[in-house]
Parts: sequence; C-alpha cells; structure tokens
Amino acid sequence: MALGANTPDWMAKAERAARRLRATTAGSRGAAHSVYLILLHDPRRAEPWGLYVGQTSRDPDVRFDQHKAGYKASGAARRFGVRLLPALTAHLNPMRAWEALEIEAALADELARAGVPWVEGGH
Repeated sequence: MALGANTPDWMAKAERAARRLRATTAGSRGAAHSVYLILLHDPRRAEPWGLYVGQTSRDPDVRFDQHKAGYKASGAARRFGVRLLPALTAHLNPMRAWEALEIEAALADELARAGVPWVEGGH
C-alpha cells in the first residue's frame, strides 16, 4: 500500500484480519459479487484514518466512483473516501451474492477487532 509516511499504524493489522477470511464460493460458477474496502480520511477526527466495507455486483472501481458521485452512496465513502484497497480483498472475490453479504459483515467485525478505530459499512 503506497501511503508512505501517512500509513495508519493499524494498517498491517487490518491486512492480516482481512486475509484471515475465506469465501467458500470464491471463483465458483455464479460468483459475481465482490466485497471491497475504501480508505477513509477525515482530518477533523482524533483518529483521521478509517475503512469503509461494502459489497457489490458491480466492479468495485465502478462502485467507488458511484460513491464519490453520490449515487446510492455511503455518506462516509462519498465525503471521506480516498481510494480502494483491492489488495486486501482480492483473495475473496468474486463470490456468490449470499456470501458477499456475510463476508461484508464479518470483515467489518474483524477490522474493528483488529484495531481499526473507524469502520463504516459492513451491513
């Protein structure tokens, strides 16, 4: 991840937490959904960096652009989204729709447990 000196100190823990999850339907027939992570930054917060967890049937890049444009957008992703973090979820995608919903929630929980101070989405 190329954030340089601005890399949040919890990022390595977040990567490990994301890699612990496995999607049983990843790459299977009918697998067309993805989970994705968006790096958030709000300099007004005591802990300015965070993560948004989402799931989509679209390409995650397209979904990120939709968030930023305000289309069916999370307020946090629209206002504070910096970029996608595809390396953290590539091992999971694509998967079946039902599992994307489950993994989205599980990923948000794992990230919070790993010490990410600000986690949005995951529902």
